[in-house]
Amino acid sequence: MKSAVIVFPASNCDRDAATALEQITGRKPDMIWHGDAEVPDTDLIVLPGGFSYGDYLRCGAMAAQSRIMRDVKDKAEKGVAVLGICNGFQILCESHLLPGALTRNNHLHFICRDQRLRIESSRTVWTAGYQPGAEIVIPVKNGEGRYVADRDTLARLDGDGLVVARYLHGNPNGSVADIAGITNPAGNVVGLMPHPEHAVEALTGPGTDGLGFFTSVLRRLVPA
Repeated sequence: MKSAVIVFPASNCDRDAATALEQITGRKPDMIWHGDAEVPDTDLIVLPGGFSYGDYLRCGAMAAQSRIMRDVKDKAEKGVAVLGICNGFQILCESHLLPGALTRNNHLHFICRDQRLRIESSRTVWTAGYQPGAEIVIPVKNGEGRYVADRDTLARLDGDGLVVARYLHGNPNGSVADIAGITNPAGNVVGLMPHPEHAVEALTGPGTDGLGFFTSVLRRLVPA
C-alpha cells in the first residue's frame, strides 16, 4: 500500500506520521513538499500537525491555498483516503473538504495533554477497526482546536453520523458538542484534532490506542 505525507513550512509532526505509516504498511511514505504539483499515485494521504506557514491569517488558511492542495482535493474527491491531524484538520476545513472551522481555544491557552475520546463512527476508512462507543486515549496539543459550525451544519453532522470522535472527561478547547473529529459523507476524508500518530508505540506514547486509525485504513484498502 502506498502512502504520502504532505509537508508544509513549519509542519512538525510529519515525521511522526511517517513513522506510524511505515509501521503499518512496511514501507516509507512519500514525503511531498507543499510546492509540488501533485502527489504520486497513492492509496492514502496524511496532512500532519504543526504550524503551517506560521499560522498566519488563520491556522491552515495559507496551506489550503498551496499548490499541492489542488491535487489533494482532486484525489480526495475521487475517493483517496485523507486524514488531517490537528493542523491538517484545520487545512481540510479551510479547503472546504470538511465543514466548519477550528478557532482559538476558549480559554485562550495552548493545551498539551493525554485526552480520552469516544469513537462515534466506525463507518470511515480511518475508524473501521474501532467499535462505535470505544474509548481511547491519545494526546491533544493545540492552541486553536475549538471546532465550530453553524446550526444547520451541526444538525447535519449529527443526523448523518459524520461526527467521528468526541472528547470525554473534559473538553480541552471548548469545541461545540465536544467534537474532536469529523468525516465527509463518503467516509474517506477525516479530520481529527488529537494526535493518533503519537499513540502508536507503548514506549513513547500514552499507549497504542492511536494505532487503530492506521490499521483501519490498511484493512479497508488492502484486500484480505
